[in-house]
Amino acid sequence: MIQHPSPNFNDRLSGTEIDMLVLHYTGMKSAEHALQHMCDPDAQVSAHYCIDENGSVYQLVEEQNRAWHAGVSSWRGNNNINDRSIGIELVNPGREFGYRPFPEVQMKALIDLSGEIVARRSIPQRNVVGHSDIAPTRKQDPGELFDWAQLAKQGTGLWPSTDFQTIEAPNQLNDFRDALAHYGYDISDLPSATLAFQRHFRPSKCNGKADTETNGILNFLISLL
Repeated sequence: MIQHPSPNFNDRLSGTEIDMLVLHYTGMKSAEHALQHMCDPDAQVSAHYCIDENGSVYQLVEEQNRAWHAGVSSWRGNNNINDRSIGIELVNPGREFGYRPFPEVQMKALIDLSGEIVARRSIPQRNVVGHSDIAPTRKQDPGELFDWAQLAKQGTGLWPSTDFQTIEAPNQLNDFRDALAHYGYDISDLPSATLAFQRHFRPSKCNGKADTETNGILNFLISLL
C-alpha cells in the first residue's frame, strides 16, 4: 500500500454507517494524471484508494474520513453516498482516452482490497456498486469492460447465476420499474437506470431496454436479497 495523501476530504456525517463500496474508473490518460487530479484542492475530488493498471494500490484518504467521489448520486433511497461509502478508483483511460479492459494484475489487487474492506465493514453485497449504478444519468464507469463476474466469484458483490430462469417481460412497465427501484436504482430516468443495470449485470448487450433477459436477471438478483 502506497500512501499518497489527498487534502480533498472532510468528516463523515456523525452516526452514518459505512455500508457501501463504490468502484470507478479514473477516465484520465495515466495514473500520474489521476493522482495529481485527486490531490489538487481546486479539483475537489478524491477517493479512498486508487489502483494502477500495474496493481499498485494508493491510499489517498483514510477510511474514517469522507472522500469526494460519488457526487450527486443515490442508492436504495439514500442520497448521502459519500457519507456512507468507500470509493476505489481504477486507473483506466475511460471513454475519452481509449477505454480498455482492466488488466488481471489490477483486478487481483482490487479483489484483495475490496474483499478485505467488505468483510471488515460488513458491507452488504448488493451495496458493492459502480459509479454508473448510483448516478445513471451522469456516469458510465467502470463500464461494460469491467469484470463484475470475476469480482463476485471471489466473494465481492452479486452476479446472476448462468442458469437463471428468465421470465416473460412484464406487461406493465411499472412492474420492472418497481423491481429496479427495489434493488436500489434511482428510476427517475428509467432508460438510464436500465442501461446502468445492464452495464453491471449484462454487459454483452447494453441497450437500455427492459427486455426479457434483463428482467429475468433482475428478478434472479432480487431473489438473492
